[in-house]
Amino acid sequence: MTSRVRTATKEKLIGVRGLSAIATRQQILKAAIEVFSIYGYEGGSTEKISKLAKSHDRMIYYYFGSKQGLYIAAIQEIYKRFNEAEAKIKLNIEKPVEALEEVARFIWNYYQKHPEFITLLNNENLHRGEMISKSRETKQYSSPAISVVATVLEKGKSMGIFRQDIAARDIYLLIASMGYFYLSNRYTLSAFLGEKITTKEKLAHWGSFIDDVVLRTVSLVHQQSKK
Repeated sequence: MTSRVRTATKEKLIGVRGLSAIATRQQILKAAIEVFSIYGYEGGSTEKISKLAKSHDRMIYYYFGSKQGLYIAAIQEIYKRFNEAEAKIKLNIEKPVEALEEVARFIWNYYQKHPEFITLLNNENLHRGEMISKSRETKQYSSPAISVVATVLEKGKSMGIFRQDIAARDIYLLIASMGYFYLSNRYTLSAFLGEKITTKEKLAHWGSFIDDVVLRTVSLVHQQSKK
C-alpha cells in the first residue's frame, strides 16, 4: 500500500469516526432534552438518558463533562432550535402588519409543537435560572429573535402605522408571555376556569387573541383613539 493510499484510508476513517461521534453526541442531547423535560434536572438521571440514547454513561461525561454540562447543553439546544426555526420564516417586511402577525403566530405555534421547550424552561425557572445563567451561548440567542421584531416595527413606524414609542423587546415579551403563560399553566387554568383550554378551538381563539392584542398595542391609530 502506497503512502498516498494509506493517507486517504486514514482520512476516510477519521471522517467516518467524526460523523459517528457527532451522531452519538446528538443522540445523547436529544435524549437528554426528552428526559429532563419529563423528570427535571434532579430526576433526569444519566442512566435514563444513556438508556434512551442507546449509549453509555461514560459517553455523557466524554462529550459533556458532567450531568450539569449536559443539562446546560440541552437548554442551549432548545434555544438554538427555536432560532433556527424562526430564521426560516418568510416575512414580507413591506407589509409590517401581516409580518408582525406572522411572528406572533410562529411563536404561538412553536410553543404548541414543542412542549419540551415550555417544560424545560419551567423547570429552569423553578431553580431561578441557576443553570442557564452559566451558559454564554443562550444569551446570544435572544438577539436574533428580538431583531426580527425590531425590523418589522421599524418598517411600520416609517410607514406611519406603528407607534414610535414601541420597543421590540416589549413586543417580543408580550407575544412570548401570552403564549408561554397559557400553555405552561394549561392544567391549572383548565381546572380554575372549569373548561379545557387546550381544545383545537380554544387554542385557535387564543392565537387570534394574541394577534389582536399585539396589533392594538403597536397601532398608531389605537394610540390616538385613547387620547
